[in-house]
Amino acid sequence: MPQGDHIYNCYAPPPQEFVRGEGVYLYTEDGEKYLDFIAGIAVSGLGHSHPALVSTLKDQADKLWHLSNMFRTKDQFKLADKYCEATFADKVFFTNSGAEAVECAIKTARRCQYVEGHEERYEILSLQGAFHGRTIATVTAGGNPKYMEGFGPAMLGYTNLPFGDLDVIKDAINENTAAILMEPVQGEGGIRALPVQFLKDVRKLCDEHGLLLIFDEVQCGAGRTGKLFAHQWANGDADPDIMAVAKGMGGGFPMGACLATERAAAGMVVGTHGSTYGGGPLAMAVGNAVFDELNDPGLLAHVVKVSNFLHQQFQGLKDAHPDIVEDVRGKGLLCGMKLKKKALDVRNLAREHKLLVGNAGDNTLRFVPPLVITEDNVRDAIAVLDKVFTEAKSMPDFEA
Repeated sequence: MPQGDHIYNCYAPPPQEFVRGEGVYLYTEDGEKYLDFIAGIAVSGLGHSHPALVSTLKDQADKLWHLSNMFRTKDQFKLADKYCEATFADKVFFTNSGAEAVECAIKTARRCQYVEGHEERYEILSLQGAFHGRTIATVTAGGNPKYMEGFGPAMLGYTNLPFGDLDVIKDAINENTAAILMEPVQGEGGIRALPVQFLKDVRKLCDEHGLLLIFDEVQCGAGRTGKLFAHQWANGDADPDIMAVAKGMGGGFPMGACLATERAAAGMVVGTHGSTYGGGPLAMAVGNAVFDELNDPGLLAHVVKVSNFLHQQFQGLKDAHPDIVEDVRGKGLLCGMKLKKKALDVRNLAREHKLLVGNAGDNTLRFVPPLVITEDNVRDAIAVLDKVFTEAKSMPDFEA
């Protein structure tokens, strides 16, 4: 049987097999070098084989791999302290993934309403184009019919609303509403950033109605927009009650977290939630190392500087190829270009030129490179994209 035939057919990977990574590059076994502008889908924010992360993981591997949450893990307490000192949060629950972090966030919100005497408040409002994970609950919250097809009826308690329409959200709030869940910058939904004022307005709306505000910063957090978390561009005027994080916070090691205020987490007591692997010694050691690197003001300033340059270059490509590029989108190093040609085909063509990019909803080419990319790396990517867009002129136009 051919290699890979025993794997679920959920993926369609290209023929390239990468065996080594260094900084912003990936290498195949025969030494071919690829510029990585997808970073494991916004995960390898510090690049591949970052020395501090490699050293930390090796040191911890020699000490202790697993305990479960039956016992205390010192690095878990240390990382939770760091999260809370840097954010709105008072409490943290560690998970293995973003989907688990969002699940925990939903449970936390509903439990909060329950212990405050509002058992009827269980409904979660979310926005169209959202991606919150692949579990049954998070797929339902995301509302994408493609991801729900064939998995039975949608779960009760979720209402998916048009993207960025405050009036629709106001009208949707009722006696059963528990929380509003949204990504400050949508990734899978087409690299769409919600305006800072919109985040502030939703915060006020939640306060007026006694609702919990949940931010999913699984993809847009971890320094990707030039702040540790994207909502922090609101300077404290749009802080959530609960937030799910993952991806870049582990730098490539699987980990996630649900952050919450004291009020929001008050109902999450012994027996209400748990995880066998969440917050384990290996993940927490790496998580602490990643957090320290991400909190370097120099790194965040670099993200702002290089992302401004990248967006300028993207705008130049749009001007040079108006028959290919319809719109330049995103915030920081979570950015994209909505195309008039099929984005998946353009992505594959870029890979033939040794540039790795992604695609997202609304026919968008997705770019989430390591945060450590340089302007020279950007120039290299732009040169490839210029060639690719020229070649793509012969492709059929995208049909929605």
